[in-house]
Amino acid sequence: MGSTNIDTRPAAVAGQFYPSDRDELYEIIHWSFTHPLGPGRFPSKSEFSPEMERVECLIVPHAGYVYSGPVAAHSFNIAHNFFQQYKNQDQINIVILGPNHYGLGSGVAVSAASFWETPLGKFKVNSELARDLAEKSNIIDIDDASHSREHSIEVQIPFIQALSSHVKATISLLPVSLMLQDSETTKEIAEEIGGIIRSIDVPFLVLGSSDLTHYEPQESASLKDRKLLEQVQNLNLAAYYNIIERLNVSACGYGAISAVMQISKMFGKKKGNLLKYASSGDTSGDKSAVVGYSSVHFV
Repeated sequence: MGSTNIDTRPAAVAGQFYPSDRDELYEIIHWSFTHPLGPGRFPSKSEFSPEMERVECLIVPHAGYVYSGPVAAHSFNIAHNFFQQYKNQDQINIVILGPNHYGLGSGVAVSAASFWETPLGKFKVNSELARDLAEKSNIIDIDDASHSREHSIEVQIPFIQALSSHVKATISLLPVSLMLQDSETTKEIAEEIGGIIRSIDVPFLVLGSSDLTHYEPQESASLKDRKLLEQVQNLNLAAYYNIIERLNVSACGYGAISAVMQISKMFGKKKGNLLKYASSGDTSGDKSAVVGYSSVHFV
Protein backbone atom coordinates (compact mmCIF):
# COMPACT_ATOMS: atom_id res chain seq x y z
CA MET A 1 0.00 0.00 0.00
CA GLY A 2 1.31 3.45 -0.95
CA SER A 3 1.07 6.91 0.55
CA THR A 4 -1.96 7.64 2.74
CA ASN A 5 -1.64 11.13 4.24
CA ILE A 6 -1.64 13.58 1.32
CA ASP A 7 -4.01 16.51 1.71
CA THR A 8 -4.24 17.88 -1.83
CA ARG A 9 -3.16 16.47 -5.18
CA PRO A 10 -2.17 19.48 -7.32
CA ALA A 11 -3.22 19.69 -10.95
CA ALA A 12 -0.66 17.78 -13.01
CA VAL A 13 -1.72 18.79 -16.53
CA ALA A 14 -3.21 22.29 -16.20
CA GLY A 15 -1.62 24.41 -18.92
CA GLN A 16 -1.15 21.30 -21.06
CA PHE A 17 -4.40 19.39 -21.54
CA TYR A 18 -6.54 22.35 -20.50
CA PRO A 19 -5.87 26.01 -19.59
CA SER A 20 -4.33 26.86 -16.24
CA ASP A 21 -6.19 30.19 -16.16
CA ARG A 22 -9.61 29.93 -14.52
CA ASP A 23 -11.43 32.16 -17.02
CA GLU A 24 -9.83 30.51 -20.03
CA LEU A 25 -10.77 27.12 -18.62
CA TYR A 26 -14.42 28.12 -18.32
CA GLU A 27 -14.26 29.45 -21.89
CA ILE A 28 -12.91 26.23 -23.41
CA ILE A 29 -15.46 24.13 -21.51
CA HIS A 30 -18.20 26.36 -22.93
CA TRP A 31 -16.55 26.08 -26.38
CA SER A 32 -16.62 22.28 -26.08
CA PHE A 33 -20.41 22.35 -25.75
CA THR A 34 -21.01 24.90 -28.52
CA HIS A 35 -18.50 23.46 -31.02
CA PRO A 36 -20.07 21.89 -34.17
CA LEU A 37 -19.01 18.45 -32.87
CA GLY A 38 -20.44 19.17 -29.41
CA PRO A 39 -24.05 19.04 -28.16
CA GLY A 40 -24.68 22.54 -29.54
CA ARG A 41 -25.12 24.63 -26.42
CA PHE A 42 -23.97 24.90 -22.83
CA PRO A 43 -26.66 23.43 -20.55
CA SER A 44 -28.72 25.86 -18.51
CA LYS A 45 -28.86 25.52 -14.74
CA SER A 46 -32.63 25.95 -14.80
CA GLU A 47 -33.59 23.77 -17.76
CA PHE A 48 -35.78 20.68 -17.40
CA SER A 49 -33.84 17.56 -16.46
CA PRO A 50 -34.99 14.22 -17.87
CA GLU A 51 -35.34 11.29 -15.49
CA MET A 52 -32.00 9.86 -14.38
CA GLU A 53 -31.34 6.60 -12.55
CA ARG A 54 -29.62 6.54 -9.15
CA VAL A 55 -26.62 4.97 -10.92
CA GLU A 56 -25.64 6.43 -14.28
CA CYS A 57 -22.68 5.15 -16.30
CA LEU A 58 -20.79 6.92 -19.08
CA ILE A 59 -17.69 6.61 -21.25
CA VAL A 60 -15.77 9.83 -21.87
CA PRO A 61 -12.46 10.65 -23.63
CA HIS A 62 -9.49 12.31 -21.97
CA ALA A 63 -7.30 14.08 -24.53
CA GLY A 64 -6.54 17.79 -24.60
CA TYR A 65 -9.78 19.77 -24.60
CA VAL A 66 -9.07 21.27 -28.03
CA TYR A 67 -9.12 17.73 -29.45
CA SER A 68 -11.65 15.72 -27.42
CA GLY A 69 -13.58 18.38 -25.49
CA PRO A 70 -16.53 18.53 -27.93
CA VAL A 71 -16.96 14.75 -27.81
CA ALA A 72 -16.60 14.68 -24.02
CA ALA A 73 -19.29 17.37 -23.75
CA HIS A 74 -21.91 14.88 -24.95
CA SER A 75 -21.34 12.68 -21.89
CA PHE A 76 -21.16 15.71 -19.63
CA ASN A 77 -24.50 16.86 -21.01
CA ILE A 78 -25.92 13.66 -19.45
CA ALA A 79 -23.91 14.37 -16.29
CA HIS A 80 -25.51 17.81 -16.10
CA ASN A 81 -28.97 16.23 -16.17
CA PHE A 82 -27.84 13.89 -13.39
CA PHE A 83 -26.66 16.82 -11.27
CA GLN A 84 -29.93 18.65 -11.95
CA GLN A 85 -32.03 15.73 -10.73
CA TYR A 86 -30.01 15.12 -7.56
CA LYS A 87 -28.84 18.68 -6.81
CA ASN A 88 -30.76 18.83 -3.52
CA GLN A 89 -29.49 15.49 -2.20
CA ASP A 90 -27.04 15.42 0.69
CA GLN A 91 -24.42 13.47 -1.24
CA ILE A 92 -23.44 12.57 -4.82
CA ASN A 93 -20.52 10.24 -5.47
CA ILE A 94 -18.58 10.21 -8.72
CA VAL A 95 -16.44 7.20 -9.60
CA ILE A 96 -13.90 7.83 -12.36
CA LEU A 97 -11.85 4.93 -13.71
CA GLY A 98 -8.95 5.75 -15.97
CA PRO A 99 -5.77 4.13 -17.29
CA ASN A 100 -2.33 4.63 -15.79
CA HIS A 101 -0.36 5.89 -18.80
CA TYR A 102 2.95 6.26 -16.98
CA GLY A 103 3.25 2.90 -15.22
CA LEU A 104 3.80 4.52 -11.84
CA GLY A 105 2.73 2.98 -8.55
CA SER A 106 0.28 0.14 -8.00
CA GLY A 107 -1.49 -1.95 -10.62
CA VAL A 108 -4.88 -0.65 -9.45
CA ALA A 109 -5.08 2.28 -7.06
CA VAL A 110 -7.38 4.79 -5.42
CA SER A 111 -6.01 8.17 -4.41
CA ALA A 112 -4.52 8.96 -1.04
CA ALA A 113 -5.33 12.65 -1.32
CA SER A 114 -8.24 14.32 0.48
CA PHE A 115 -8.73 16.77 -2.40
CA TRP A 116 -7.78 17.11 -6.06
CA GLU A 117 -7.12 20.66 -7.18
CA THR A 118 -7.77 22.28 -10.57
CA PRO A 119 -7.83 25.96 -11.60
CA LEU A 120 -11.54 25.88 -10.66
CA GLY A 121 -10.76 24.97 -7.05
CA LYS A 122 -10.47 21.93 -4.82
CA PHE A 123 -12.58 18.84 -5.44
CA LYS A 124 -13.28 16.54 -2.52
CA VAL A 125 -12.17 12.90 -2.59
CA ASN A 126 -14.39 10.43 -0.75
CA SER A 127 -11.54 9.11 1.39
CA GLU A 128 -13.89 6.86 3.36
CA LEU A 129 -14.98 5.02 0.20
CA ALA A 130 -11.38 4.86 -1.01
CA ARG A 131 -10.25 3.22 2.23
CA ASP A 132 -13.24 0.89 2.23
CA LEU A 133 -12.55 -0.21 -1.34
CA ALA A 134 -8.86 -0.80 -0.66
CA GLU A 135 -9.53 -2.71 2.57
CA LYS A 136 -12.06 -5.03 0.92
CA SER A 137 -10.03 -5.64 -2.22
CA ASN A 138 -7.15 -7.96 -2.92
CA ILE A 139 -5.93 -5.87 -5.86
CA ILE A 140 -6.77 -2.22 -5.14
CA ASP A 141 -4.25 -0.15 -3.17
CA ILE A 142 -4.27 3.36 -1.76
CA ASP A 143 -1.41 4.91 -3.69
CA ASP A 144 -1.02 8.49 -4.87
CA ALA A 145 2.05 7.72 -6.98
CA SER A 146 -0.30 6.03 -9.44
CA HIS A 147 -2.24 9.29 -9.82
CA SER A 148 0.61 11.80 -9.52
CA ARG A 149 1.18 12.49 -13.23
CA GLU A 150 -1.93 10.90 -14.72
CA HIS A 151 -4.33 13.00 -16.82
CA SER A 152 -7.10 10.51 -17.63
CA ILE A 153 -9.05 11.23 -14.44
CA GLU A 154 -7.89 14.80 -13.84
CA VAL A 155 -9.21 16.20 -17.13
CA GLN A 156 -12.77 15.16 -16.23
CA ILE A 157 -12.86 17.20 -13.03
CA PRO A 158 -13.08 20.76 -14.46
CA PHE A 159 -16.10 19.71 -16.54
CA ILE A 160 -17.75 18.37 -13.37
CA GLN A 161 -16.89 21.51 -11.41
CA ALA A 162 -18.26 23.79 -14.13
CA LEU A 163 -21.53 21.86 -14.40
CA SER A 164 -22.18 21.35 -10.68
CA SER A 165 -21.42 24.79 -9.24
CA HIS A 166 -25.12 25.29 -8.36
CA VAL A 167 -25.57 21.86 -6.77
CA LYS A 168 -26.29 21.84 -3.04
CA ALA A 169 -25.26 18.20 -2.60
CA THR A 170 -21.76 17.41 -1.44
CA ILE A 171 -20.08 15.93 -4.52
CA SER A 172 -17.09 13.71 -3.91
CA LEU A 173 -14.73 11.75 -6.11
CA LEU A 174 -13.56 8.14 -6.06
CA PRO A 175 -10.67 8.03 -8.56
CA VAL A 176 -9.46 4.57 -9.65
CA SER A 177 -6.26 4.27 -11.68
CA LEU A 178 -5.79 1.11 -13.76
CA MET A 179 -2.39 -0.12 -14.87
CA LEU A 180 -3.84 -3.66 -15.07
CA GLN A 181 -6.66 -3.80 -17.62
CA ASP A 182 -7.29 -7.48 -18.37
CA SER A 183 -10.82 -8.85 -18.22
CA GLU A 184 -10.36 -10.75 -14.94
CA THR A 185 -8.95 -7.71 -13.16
CA THR A 186 -11.73 -5.44 -14.43
CA LYS A 187 -14.32 -8.03 -13.42
CA GLU A 188 -13.02 -7.96 -9.84
CA ILE A 189 -12.87 -4.16 -9.82
CA ALA A 190 -16.44 -3.92 -11.14
CA GLU A 191 -17.73 -6.34 -8.50
CA GLU A 192 -16.03 -4.43 -5.69
CA ILE A 193 -17.17 -1.00 -6.87
CA GLY A 194 -20.64 -2.37 -7.56
CA GLY A 195 -20.79 -3.72 -4.01
CA ILE A 196 -19.97 -0.30 -2.59
CA ILE A 197 -22.59 1.35 -4.79
CA ARG A 198 -25.21 -1.14 -3.59
CA SER A 199 -24.31 -0.58 0.05
CA ILE A 200 -24.90 3.20 0.00
CA ASP A 201 -28.25 4.64 -1.02
CA VAL A 202 -26.94 7.80 -2.70
CA PRO A 203 -26.62 8.78 -6.37
CA PHE A 204 -23.53 7.51 -8.19
CA LEU A 205 -22.15 8.77 -11.49
CA VAL A 206 -19.64 6.28 -12.94
CA LEU A 207 -17.25 7.46 -15.66
CA GLY A 208 -14.90 5.28 -17.71
CA SER A 209 -12.12 7.44 -19.16
CA SER A 210 -10.58 6.24 -22.43
CA ASP A 211 -9.46 7.36 -25.84
CA LEU A 212 -9.71 4.84 -28.68
CA THR A 213 -7.37 4.05 -31.61
CA HIS A 214 -4.13 6.05 -31.49
CA TYR A 215 -2.15 7.55 -34.37
CA GLU A 216 -3.59 5.75 -37.36
CA PRO A 217 -5.10 7.27 -40.52
CA GLN A 218 -8.68 8.42 -40.05
CA GLU A 219 -10.21 5.67 -42.18
CA SER A 220 -8.54 2.74 -40.42
CA ALA A 221 -8.96 4.28 -36.96
CA SER A 222 -12.67 4.85 -37.54
CA LEU A 223 -13.16 1.30 -38.83
CA LYS A 224 -11.50 -0.27 -35.78
CA ASP A 225 -13.26 2.04 -33.35
CA ARG A 226 -16.71 1.42 -34.85
CA LYS A 227 -16.23 -2.33 -34.51
CA LEU A 228 -15.11 -1.93 -30.89
CA LEU A 229 -17.94 0.47 -30.05
CA GLU A 230 -20.47 -1.97 -31.48
CA GLN A 231 -19.51 -4.42 -28.72
CA VAL A 232 -19.55 -1.65 -26.11
CA GLN A 233 -23.08 -0.79 -27.23
CA ASN A 234 -24.03 -4.48 -27.02
CA LEU A 235 -22.41 -4.82 -23.56
CA ASN A 236 -20.66 -7.91 -24.95
CA LEU A 237 -17.47 -8.15 -22.89
CA ALA A 238 -16.04 -11.28 -24.54
CA ALA A 239 -16.49 -9.87 -28.05
CA TYR A 240 -15.11 -6.52 -26.87
CA TYR A 241 -11.82 -8.05 -25.72
CA ASN A 242 -11.73 -10.20 -28.86
CA ILE A 243 -11.92 -7.09 -31.05
CA ILE A 244 -9.16 -5.39 -29.04
CA GLU A 245 -6.84 -8.37 -29.52
CA ARG A 246 -7.79 -9.35 -33.08
CA LEU A 247 -7.70 -5.83 -34.54
CA ASN A 248 -4.96 -4.59 -32.19
CA VAL A 249 -7.07 -1.63 -31.10
CA SER A 250 -4.84 0.80 -29.20
CA ALA A 251 -7.54 2.12 -26.84
CA CYS A 252 -5.55 3.30 -23.82
CA GLY A 253 -8.34 2.89 -21.26
CA TYR A 254 -9.88 -0.34 -22.49
CA GLY A 255 -9.96 -1.67 -18.93
CA ALA A 256 -11.85 1.39 -17.71
CA ILE A 257 -14.42 0.83 -20.46
CA SER A 258 -14.62 -2.86 -19.52
CA ALA A 259 -15.21 -2.12 -15.83
CA VAL A 260 -17.95 0.42 -16.59
CA MET A 261 -19.63 -2.01 -19.00
CA GLN A 262 -19.78 -4.57 -16.20
CA ILE A 263 -20.98 -2.08 -13.58
CA SER A 264 -23.67 -1.00 -16.04
CA LYS A 265 -24.92 -4.56 -16.41
CA MET A 266 -24.94 -4.99 -12.62
CA PHE A 267 -27.39 -2.08 -12.34
CA GLY A 268 -29.75 -3.22 -15.05
CA LYS A 269 -28.41 -1.35 -18.07
CA LYS A 270 -29.20 -3.15 -21.32
CA LYS A 271 -27.13 -1.30 -23.91
CA GLY A 272 -24.80 1.58 -24.57
CA ASN A 273 -26.07 4.58 -26.50
CA LEU A 274 -23.29 6.06 -28.64
CA LEU A 275 -23.72 9.78 -28.09
CA LYS A 276 -20.82 10.87 -30.29
CA TYR A 277 -17.78 9.51 -32.10
CA ALA A 278 -15.12 11.70 -33.67
CA SER A 279 -11.34 11.90 -33.91
CA SER A 280 -8.58 14.42 -33.40
CA GLY A 281 -8.61 14.79 -37.18
CA ASP A 282 -12.14 16.14 -37.03
CA THR A 283 -11.05 18.97 -34.73
CA SER A 284 -7.48 19.60 -35.96
CA GLY A 285 -8.00 18.88 -39.65
CA ASP A 286 -5.01 16.51 -39.80
CA LYS A 287 -6.43 13.08 -40.61
CA SER A 288 -3.14 11.34 -41.36
CA ALA A 289 -2.60 10.09 -37.79
CA VAL A 290 -5.62 10.53 -35.52
CA VAL A 291 -6.84 9.51 -32.08
CA GLY A 292 -10.44 8.31 -31.75
CA TYR A 293 -12.86 9.59 -29.10
CA SER A 294 -16.30 8.49 -27.99
CA SER A 295 -19.03 9.38 -25.52
CA VAL A 296 -21.34 6.53 -24.51
CA HIS A 297 -24.31 6.47 -22.11
CA PHE A 298 -25.45 3.10 -20.75
CA VAL A 299 -29.20 2.73 -20.40
